[in-house]
Amino acid sequence: MILIREQDRLHKIQLQRLLVAVVDNPVLSQTLYFKGGTAATMLGFLDRFSVDLDFDLKEGSDVSKVRKEFNKIFQNLDYKVEKGGDKSLFFTLKYQAKDGLRNTIKISAFDGAVKNNDYGLVKIGEIDRLVTCQTIETMFANKLVTVIDRYNRHKEVAGRDIYDIHYFSSQGYGFKEEIIKERTGLQSKEYIKKLIDFIEEKVTDKIITEDLNTLLPLPKFNKIRKVLKQETLMFLRGLI
Repeated sequence: MILIREQDRLHKIQLQRLLVAVVDNPVLSQTLYFKGGTAATMLGFLDRFSVDLDFDLKEGSDVSKVRKEFNKIFQNLDYKVEKGGDKSLFFTLKYQAKDGLRNTIKISAFDGAVKNNDYGLVKIGEIDRLVTCQTIETMFANKLVTVIDRYNRHKEVAGRDIYDIHYFSSQGYGFKEEIIKERTGLQSKEYIKKLIDFIEEKVTDKIITEDLNTLLPLPKFNKIRKVLKQETLMFLRGLI
């Protein structure tokens, strides 16, 4: 059981009801593969709160049809689409909440999934549904690549990416090396050396604090933030 802050309970409920609607949709259930932090948390691979829903889109899917089904769900659940959906399958949704609480969900379906990604049909207990999800080895490999890829695309460093790498490593999970090669053009050890240099240069205490303090219970956050960067670097050095 992942402990979450009291003020995040409503958001978790909204994530669950949206995911159930997606999984129960006959079109989307056949074209979307669940991934990302929320998937990892719901599958028991990760121990932090995650606020968005991310999917890979099955190759050859009709994007316009998928967009139409998404919009039907948003309307049925009374979500307001703040932005997105015109050129890509990325949406920012608003729901009713008290002042000071989360009221926004981002949901995306990535059109152009990695060919070496692996998926499996898995039972997610908290929504009582079978869902096609990335395997943990696929999640871990993509997370390793995401750190630098996020920076190259958006000039952003996310503390949650570092946390996830730390947690996956501490649990002894493996990663699929072919994914790193496909996405970066580098062998895994060569890429990890590059990742180590990037983390040493770009990851600061401020980045870790600002991104993680709302995703972990306070005692856990206070404990991990002191050692997160150095232990992550230690884990990564053990892979080369």
